[in-house]
Amino acid sequence: MRYRRANVKGGTYFFTVNLAERHLCLLTKYVDALREAVRSVKQRHPFYIDAFVVLPDHLHAIWTPPEQDADFATRWMLIKAQFSRRMPKNEHRSVSRKKKGERGIWQRRYWEHMIRNDNDYARHVDYIHFNPVKHGYVDHAVDWAWSSIHRYIAAGVILPDWGWSDETKTGEYGER
Repeated sequence: MRYRRANVKGGTYFFTVNLAERHLCLLTKYVDALREAVRSVKQRHPFYIDAFVVLPDHLHAIWTPPEQDADFATRWMLIKAQFSRRMPKNEHRSVSRKKKGERGIWQRRYWEHMIRNDNDYARHVDYIHFNPVKHGYVDHAVDWAWSSIHRYIAAGVILPDWGWSDETKTGEYGER
């Protein structure tokens, strides 16, 4: 069975991308390598980063590619490959990954969702910014260094105390 992805040129997409071994903390440990991979791919294959958060074992992002482009698959493939080339070669690799010449750092697939409207966009941006709190890494979203929340605060879109209310304890910014 072939997996079908959304293919709307110029659409805005939410992504979840995971490490293969979820107990590792490679993404925050090597965040500069990840930043460089994203920067490099963005230069050759432009896209706008609407929101982004890097956690130890996974990341969430919202991207908008150029108007006549929907090829986020190539962008993720290149980002994953460039990041992987910068990692020490000590991960466990299955027979299947060895046959395909894959490193085994990332899960092969990722989750994508095409943003449908302004409300959907706002909910996914909130989800991204609140994710470090949801996972227990920090008490307040602003305290997480690897998040686009800082750009939103600097632009005056949200206040530094965003997400500090009792609503956060009831799932306002996460799955129900």
